[in-house]
Amino acid sequence: MHLLRKTLFLLLIPFGVFAQNPVKPDQHAMHALHDDPKAYIAALEDPNRENYQKPNDVLDVLALKPGEVVADIGAGSGYFTIRFSNALKESGKVYAVDVSQDMIDYMNRRFQETNARNVTTVLTAADDPRLPDASVDRIFICDTWHHIENRSQYLTRLKKALRAGGQIIMIDFQKRELPVGPPLDMKIAREDLIQQMESSGFRLVQEHTFLPYQYFLVFMVR
Repeated sequence: MHLLRKTLFLLLIPFGVFAQNPVKPDQHAMHALHDDPKAYIAALEDPNRENYQKPNDVLDVLALKPGEVVADIGAGSGYFTIRFSNALKESGKVYAVDVSQDMIDYMNRRFQETNARNVTTVLTAADDPRLPDASVDRIFICDTWHHIENRSQYLTRLKKALRAGGQIIMIDFQKRELPVGPPLDMKIAREDLIQQMESSGFRLVQEHTFLPYQYFLVFMVR
């Protein structure tokens, strides 16, 4: 019973418990889900996530084309990866990149069960996406960038992985108090992210504003 109560508490964390709690949590409590793979996967795949993540709308504006290669950095449970796989058809390819062996194992089972043959999972290092040079058309990073520490070095490696004319798509939580996402001190402001990207040789080419809690920015190499 104690384990059940703990799991239910963890599942509630990303969906607004702390937003209503007068005691501000520390980042360890907020990210406790990462220590419980089953609870973390359940939270990532919770149908309520669609209310703010709007995955179908995200896919619509990305307008992926069959034959493209996409890298999903911090793929987690494969929430977006499986959608990319379906959009790209068999002529395209998705790299599902994650630092967690538990997430990789889960995705491998999921993609085998759904017969997603155009997905390759990549167990990555915290400072290296481990993507082949000039291998991808688009790099998709959703709710993950605030976890990356050496961002300048990471962007250098991402730039090498991009093909000519490729894009980096960044979706992350706005730096304000929200009912979802990490603690405020872990969030990266939109303006700070743009500055990081520009300092690494990228330029903002497109911005979408339909997500209620996240910015949605598209960059290309200058």
